[in-house]
Amino acid sequence: MKICHVITRLIIGGAQENTLLTCRGLAERGHDVTLVAGPDVGPEGSLWDQTEGAGFTTVRLDAMRRAIHPMHDLRALFALRRLFRDLKPDVVHTHSSKAGILARQAARDAAVPTVIHTIHGMSFNRTQGAAVRGLYRLLERRAADQTTAFIAVADAMIDQSVDAGIAPRDRFTTIRSGMDLTAYVPDAPTRARVRASWGVGDDEVVIGTVARLFDNKGYDEIISAMPAIVRAVPGCRFVWVGDGAKRHEYERRLRAIGMRDRVRLIGLVAPSEVPRNVNGFDLLIHASRWEGLPRAVVQALLMEVPAISFDNDGAPEVVTSEESGILVPVGDVAGLASAAARLAQDDNLRRSMGHAGRKRCMGMFDWRLMVDGIEALYARVVK
Repeated sequence: MKICHVITRLIIGGAQENTLLTCRGLAERGHDVTLVAGPDVGPEGSLWDQTEGAGFTTVRLDAMRRAIHPMHDLRALFALRRLFRDLKPDVVHTHSSKAGILARQAARDAAVPTVIHTIHGMSFNRTQGAAVRGLYRLLERRAADQTTAFIAVADAMIDQSVDAGIAPRDRFTTIRSGMDLTAYVPDAPTRARVRASWGVGDDEVVIGTVARLFDNKGYDEIISAMPAIVRAVPGCRFVWVGDGAKRHEYERRLRAIGMRDRVRLIGLVAPSEVPRNVNGFDLLIHASRWEGLPRAVVQALLMEVPAISFDNDGAPEVVTSEESGILVPVGDVAGLASAAARLAQDDNLRRSMGHAGRKRCMGMFDWRLMVDGIEALYARVVK
């Protein structure tokens, strides 16, 4: 098949990594694959270099921008329409909110026979005001009329979409976000080297976080929970992997509460470096207020690192509470602190939860299984 994937931007992020692996896998199976994305990059870092030599064609669409801008958006719509008419793809497969809305309209205008949209996270969510949520809900309902079938990375995305009246349940298929599992192998020597580079001793507990330093990624709650965690476990350290626009603000807040010396900010790392860093963690806190499927939690569990997460969106589909980690109600700072202290104080509990998490995730998140599911869906619905 001739397949065209469209995503708003190729920053370092779960939806982008998922899309690149999908394009790679489909190309390896003999499909003619084109990936279209906008040029935007930022402190999150870029994945454009990973498209080189990956076996598929790339198109950098200058007008495709994340921010709403009527002129840019119209230019992007017209450019996508021209591209689809030239390529004549059998399938257009869209990802993310902006690209999902514009590319589905362009695909309909260009008479593309099959249009698939993956929901990596809801475009309308609890972090937005009522007016914004309502607008995105209307746009998604309209775009659903131009969509042959939906993929959701978690069952929760289907439930939320159906409840919002986007489309009937039988038009959705859950295909979980895949990862290259060969990169996620716990290794004691690597763990020792990583922790030594952080200046962390064997007797100290490392509480890690992997997320952009940005609003709604949970750092506000984590910072608020830190004093209680440290009182309960004086020998703990925090390691944050990621970067973003809020870095300086978070550093200021850490200094204000006397915690800056306890937190090591790793900054931006390539996706290939995430497993090595997670290998040095003892437990993970993932306190994002809005998720699709929390890839950072999967990455931790694959490295036998138990996870504490807010009980929202796709998180309960990854963390089995009291088996592979602990789920906490959204926004519950005291709950985060209590869960972190409990795990930090109990080596055996961390070990058993880590083993259970790895066993579960190894059978669910292989990227080749993801590509199997996507290819099978195309075969079912292509016109």
